[in-house]
Amino acid sequence: GKSTVGRDCASLLGFEFIDTDDVVEAQSAMSIADIFATFGEAEFRRREVLAVADVARTPIAAVIACGGGVALDPANRKALRATGVVVWLDATPEVLAKRVHGGRGRPLLASVDPLVELTRMRSLREPAYDAAADARIDSTALTRSATADAVVQIYEREVENVR
Repeated sequence: GKSTVGRDCASLLGFEFIDTDDVVEAQSAMSIADIFATFGEAEFRRREVLAVADVARTPIAAVIACGGGVALDPANRKALRATGVVVWLDATPEVLAKRVHGGRGRPLLASVDPLVELTRMRSLREPAYDAAADARIDSTALTRSATADAVVQIYEREVENVR
């Protein structure tokens, strides 16, 4: 969902769309799955920090979609908070497990029960997500379009509050 909703938000706002996972893959000339398989999660996270720093410095108006582990790194949280409005797209682990289609293409879910792992990750990551986000949207029962509309409303409200 984050990439799809991010593209929808970018379209609604007339902004560019950037996915940090795509940036990591482009800078590495490897898929995320290959980075994990070849170098491990720690190296992927190192590359992810560099990608977040790069996209946070972009001078163009953009919607930036970040992978679920981005908020765990304090440097990422700081860069994103300094860049713009950070919206946490939340959903129950049950819904997320359905959305990730059994974890295919997701190294952290590939060899485990996705529901169990997503539940575990949520409990570990929630404080970091909360620290990173300006706002949280529970997308559990929302359509893609409704989620994108909610993100845009939050963005517009936050921008108006700055003026």
